[in-house]
Amino acid sequence: MLNTFLLSLDKKNIAGGLFCDLHKAFDCVNHNILLDKLEFYGISGTANKLMQSYLESRYQRVVLRDNLCHKVISDWIPMVHGVPQGSVLGPLMFLIYINDLSAHIRKIASPVLFADDTSIIITNTDAREYQTIISQVTSETLKWCPVNLLTLNLKKTHFLQFQTKNQNVPKIQLAASNTIITNVNSTKFLGITIDR
Repeated sequence: MLNTFLLSLDKKNIAGGLFCDLHKAFDCVNHNILLDKLEFYGISGTANKLMQSYLESRYQRVVLRDNLCHKVISDWIPMVHGVPQGSVLGPLMFLIYINDLSAHIRKIASPVLFADDTSIIITNTDAREYQTIISQVTSETLKWCPVNLLTLNLKKTHFLQFQTKNQNVPKIQLAASNTIITNVNSTKFLGITIDR
């Protein structure tokens, strides 16, 4: 990802990144939507039924202890959303779940998907086209999330404008559908702090 930004800046392009944070991403994966997407990508028949049995018939409950070691236990309830975290299949299933987001925006921007950390690289030589692409990417992302029963955490979703010392970049407006995404000077991605 960083190499893409550096190459773009070397070519005197305007470059920026939309760093998305999906609220409780792994917990909100809808099983029916995921199974339909698996079918779309060719995982059908017995393989799809195997994945269905892996996802369904799972239960969860909450156990709380107070200071005196008394337990309070909730009833078991079925899990109708979410992929198992800490498993090998969990991140893979999540990537399959969000893969079509990149298909929506790949023509105009470069998505980078890594588990639940989703970033979108936007570059262009023309400032007006660049602004238009940012608006399109933001709008498409905001439309895609509710259709797939996911929520974009706007407090943790940032736009970072990259620039060199010699580059004069116009002020970028990030409002779409009455939603404002914060324009920042640095952000964290996969544990690394990235700045302008």
